[in-house]
Amino acid sequence: MRLFSEEGLNGALRIAHVIAAVMWMGLLWFFNLIQTPAYAEMDPAARNNAFDKLTWRGLFWFRHAALATLGTGLLVIGIDGADGMLYDGDYFQKPGGMVLAAAILFAFIMAYNVWMVIWPNQQTVIANARNVQAGGEANPDAPVAARKAAMASRQNTIFSLFVIPAMVGGGTGGLFFSSGFELPGGGVRLLFWLIILGVAVLMEANALGAIGGRDPGGTNIIYDTHTNAIYTGLALLGVIWLFFEFVVGTV
Repeated sequence: MRLFSEEGLNGALRIAHVIAAVMWMGLLWFFNLIQTPAYAEMDPAARNNAFDKLTWRGLFWFRHAALATLGTGLLVIGIDGADGMLYDGDYFQKPGGMVLAAAILFAFIMAYNVWMVIWPNQQTVIANARNVQAGGEANPDAPVAARKAAMASRQNTIFSLFVIPAMVGGGTGGLFFSSGFELPGGGVRLLFWLIILGVAVLMEANALGAIGGRDPGGTNIIYDTHTNAIYTGLALLGVIWLFFEFVVGTV
């Protein structure tokens, strides 16, 4: 059976990777575009009940989908790279490979945010909601934890608007970033990675409160609403697209 061949395993892993990524990104966008604005309109009792019954379940699938996305993606690259099929030799020096590598970097940062920032802080928020429902006193640390989780989650939303197109188009040699482009020179690749690493470090530091703190406004304005996060993510996507059009596309 082809499924039990190396080619079949590779295909199955790609399918699993897509399914996991859809679940991860779908829940990320649900939390940011739907749940958070809706919770802001609920009365405290209804919101606490929703945290207890809805958010808790959603976060289980959310964080494990993040792991599954990374794991299956790395297995696909490992199998293809070992066989010299797609991800071999100078692939990651080509435009499609450069975009895919940047998406992988952002995806690792996003997974870190899920497991090390969003999940721990949401545990505090959910525990507080359950305690208040049971008649206990509210935890004064809960609003701070909620803000930490929200900033990291909206940073993930920003990154996701580049990661998804990069997965769909960059890695396969088409769509926005790589169709018809030749192998960039070393200087162009260096400039690309300086931009990507600069964006990754500065945005993640900001999301963790190391630049603008936790208060609204300032550099944190990109996290203050879900629409601001979307606009920022689209701007990031546009900047990278323009780089490939006007810098990589001229080599």
